[in-house]
Amino acid sequence: MVRKIARKPSQRAAVKSLIANPLPWPNGARCAVAITFDIDTDSFLHLEQPEQAPKMLSALSWLRYDEIAVPRILEVFRHYSLKQTFFYPAWCMERYPHLVEMILKDGHEIAAHGYLHEEPNKLTREREHYWLRRQIDVIAKMTGRRPRGWRAPVYKASQYSPELLAEEGLVYDASLMGDDVPYVLRTKNGDVVELPSHVALDDWPHFVHSFDIDYRMPVKSPDEAFACYWAEFEAAYDHGGLWIGVWHPFVTGRLSRCVRMARMIEDMLTKKRIWFAPMEEIARHAQACIAEGTWQPRIDRIPYYEDTIPELRDAAE
Repeated sequence: MVRKIARKPSQRAAVKSLIANPLPWPNGARCAVAITFDIDTDSFLHLEQPEQAPKMLSALSWLRYDEIAVPRILEVFRHYSLKQTFFYPAWCMERYPHLVEMILKDGHEIAAHGYLHEEPNKLTREREHYWLRRQIDVIAKMTGRRPRGWRAPVYKASQYSPELLAEEGLVYDASLMGDDVPYVLRTKNGDVVELPSHVALDDWPHFVHSFDIDYRMPVKSPDEAFACYWAEFEAAYDHGGLWIGVWHPFVTGRLSRCVRMARMIEDMLTKKRIWFAPMEEIARHAQACIAEGTWQPRIDRIPYYEDTIPELRDAAE
């Protein structure tokens, strides 16, 4: 005799929303999506190994694959009529101006990503501010507008970064991982909208394996990596979240991965009720909802800590 087992209601039907304060997205969209690319090219190789970098021909050829990948990515975005955001170290913009021209011609946003991919939390406040101003000046000169947003290289924002962004008039940061929807960083110089992502949506741990930069991960197939991205997308779609891919042209712009990216975009668009937008538009929408009183963001007061916590400081004394 076969026992019949009563089915429990599906988990999706049982859980209404796991985001406490979802942002109302435009036109009734279920979630917002931004596929962002960090165009680092060979900047960080020169920064980290200035004497050795000119001799590292294989590594340079890998990083300079941006020359192939950026036009390819732009073609995909053009096919689907998408406008997105490219985070660009200013040195790379100066070194490869023809790529900047291609991006601007298609109407995409260029945001700040360091000058030479320097890591802010290894700098003094003064040096960090120097490099921030330098990258802003380059972007303003080459695009005709000061950048509206910034992403710290390697996510390494410092306790000073948000207040410096506010001081320089930038609208948003895209370096942190503290929520599933936009939130606000409150500093002594004013507020900055945070547009968070997290490492599962970064292509680096899925695909990068390089002896030259001492980063060795088991390389996944495109389907494996995109299954992870898709799981994050479905959760954002079901619960009203924000999905931001943090990718690199010389990584995800490789042929099989770019083909898989195009298929993912197609699958996303079939859901209809999503909002593809550049990062500035997402940040401006969040600001408008705050001003209208239709949404109350979570607020993080920055810095979280001024110094070493007293328990450790006292123990050291």
